[in-house]
Amino acid sequence: MHAGAREVYLIEEPMAAAIGVGLPVTDPAASMIIDIGGGTTEVAVISLAGIVVPNSVKVAGDEFDESIVQYLRRAYNLMIGERTAEDIKLRLGSAHTLKEELSMEVKGRDQVAGLPKTVTITSQEIREALAEPVARIIEAIRTTLERCPPELSADLVDRGVVLAGGGALLRGLDKLIAKETGLPVHVAEDPLSAVAEGTGKALQEIEFLRAVAATDRPRA
Repeated sequence: MHAGAREVYLIEEPMAAAIGVGLPVTDPAASMIIDIGGGTTEVAVISLAGIVVPNSVKVAGDEFDESIVQYLRRAYNLMIGERTAEDIKLRLGSAHTLKEELSMEVKGRDQVAGLPKTVTITSQEIREALAEPVARIIEAIRTTLERCPPELSADLVDRGVVLAGGGALLRGLDKLIAKETGLPVHVAEDPLSAVAEGTGKALQEIEFLRAVAATDRPRA
């Protein structure tokens, strides 16, 4: 407003993500979006341009990285940085058993001797390291589904769940969520840009933006 905008709208992140991945958010039938970002995971059931059941947990990509750092410290006395942890997550990270397990060499500093050290780690180990934060995300999804009205739950059996955000790229996460919830799970075509795409689409149609914007109305 101070910068000169005539109207300012707040749009909630899961709503923007849902629009970005192409979910029919204005339909009476329910849609469910799980947006796993850097700092938080947003879970929402959406119907009639509103979020019916919201849930948010402070577990996401950053927590995955930190879990990898802590695992290597415990298992190998190896200290690594955040960039290395993210590289390991991208190359070996998984939430479900892989058809072909992977391995890689990791370089860091031995926290006992203080000298450079190289170890070989496997995707099974990283899956173990990520098990706790992944379980917390699954629990948030379960809680959201338990709070969902029965009529909307029935819609989700047919429509399933859509994953967005960088965390959606974790191998096998869709399979694990499907196994734990019994619902079809789909990964967005471009999960990383879902929120930005949704915000842009909403801006293109001002009446649609007014319909999906958060409850705080704009000031003229």
